[in-house]
Amino acid sequence: MIRSLIATTSFLLVCPVHAQTAPPQEGAITCVTPVAPEDTERSLKQRYGKDAVVQQLPGAEGETYKGVVLFPKARDRRIEVAFTDDKAGRASGLTLRDAGKTSLWTIAGITIGSSLADVQKANGKPFLVSGFEWDYGGFVTDWKGGALARPMQGGCRVTIRFGGKSGAPRSLSGDGVKAASDNAALVKWAPVVTEIGVNFPDK
Repeated sequence: MIRSLIATTSFLLVCPVHAQTAPPQEGAITCVTPVAPEDTERSLKQRYGKDAVVQQLPGAEGETYKGVVLFPKARDRRIEVAFTDDKAGRASGLTLRDAGKTSLWTIAGITIGSSLADVQKANGKPFLVSGFEWDYGGFVTDWKGGALARPMQGGCRVTIRFGGKSGAPRSLSGDGVKAASDNAALVKWAPVVTEIGVNFPDK
């Protein structure tokens, strides 16, 4: 009887801990969850098991880099994790990309597929977007002092990229072009968020 009570008490004490440490599968992304700056390839594999897979990920100008993908088979939960070096010793940030389905993750209330108006509301004021149709096209280049210009709690910063279902108008295309989020031509073209990044602060 005593052994039974001890076992039951131990079970009740242990279970809440396991429940709290189970990795999230959707929800708000912060500077420490679902990935933290201290995470490594090894720690992510330990925490997420088969839902953490090493892959070559797309970088700038056609380059690739080694990273870890969380939930690689779930288009609405997929997260790409980059590291500060090839040894994957410390996470440098994470990325959500458009995979043809709205993400179950959010950052400051924004997710893949959010509109210009959604992002402008979260920022609290208009912002600038770089010209489209080139390698660095569609990124927000200046939050104009809005809420999204400030680091999140923990020091990480958000980057957002927009894209459209069709080619951008010539007036909105090319290196050197910048358009305000309330620009009439940009609003009419109606791009949506296609990429969100969270960059961790340096040590």
